[in-house]
Amino acid sequence: MRKTSLSFLLMVALGLLLTPYDSLAETVAERFEQQMKKFAESCAKKKPRPGDITCDRLKLKPADPLATEEGRFAHSIKVPNPVPADSGYKSGMTSQEYFELLCKTEAGEFIFKTVENVEGLYLMRPRKKATDYELGHLYALEDPYGDIDFAASKPEDYFVQPPLGRYLYLESPNTSKSSARGVYLRYYRGDPKSSKKDFVFMKGNHSERVPYVVQSEEVSELKSRYGFSWRGLKRAHDRELGIVGGELIILDLQTNEALAVRRGYIRSGDARNNMSGVWWLGGHVCPKYGDNTVYMSEFISKVLKPTEGESHASK
Repeated sequence: MRKTSLSFLLMVALGLLLTPYDSLAETVAERFEQQMKKFAESCAKKKPRPGDITCDRLKLKPADPLATEEGRFAHSIKVPNPVPADSGYKSGMTSQEYFELLCKTEAGEFIFKTVENVEGLYLMRPRKKATDYELGHLYALEDPYGDIDFAASKPEDYFVQPPLGRYLYLESPNTSKSSARGVYLRYYRGDPKSSKKDFVFMKGNHSERVPYVVQSEEVSELKSRYGFSWRGLKRAHDRELGIVGGELIILDLQTNEALAVRRGYIRSGDARNNMSGVWWLGGHVCPKYGDNTVYMSEFISKVLKPTEGESHASK
């Protein structure tokens, strides 16, 4: 038998070190399932302690996009440029290759019509703030691309509160179980003189403070003519490779006409410091957030151009 040379063994070892992380396992989904199985086995051996919620992540289920009326409506919306039935996936594609393909052929901002002098708008499908466990789970979030947008968890600060917010009001479904006065919640600008706290924001490399003026009330009727919703996208072999897509859709509420769509993708599965390998907050995204493209509120304001005003006490 031929002896294996030392130089050959070194080359093999070096090749393993340089192998991309996502090719060391079959798929992101398989790696995720393996880690969750190990975690479940570990939790089964542990004696539960009061207040310990570490094993609660095992209770997470795949997101159900059609579980709510708002979700069902979002997935019923027809847009002028739907994604094609064939995503272009080819057998053997790596996560990075497929992500780059989807970014090139499907992602982007698509504006079909703009509207001038819009005072306010309707957030048709509010998001719940994602937990750390959900952000580390491959299936728990329907649209992690949209969930990591700064405006997702506290939209009134980005749509109404100056200087980030440029609209006079923002309306949304009233999700309060104790509500008895209205099916909608309206955020609006109050008097800065009555403000009891400051709003801190970044301007360049330093922070600034202004009075926080956002107030809210329960109402029974909408004032908004225009609104926006969101939905996750299903593409062939997407979650399997750690990829999820999402769409933000701006609508004319009277006609249900889609005025614009922002379609984005996010890829995870290579998070070395997370048990599951998935950490959506550190995911790779397209279009990118920050300097290269815009956040949700900024995109919407390019379509529904705000009326400039100092305040708008609800009447």
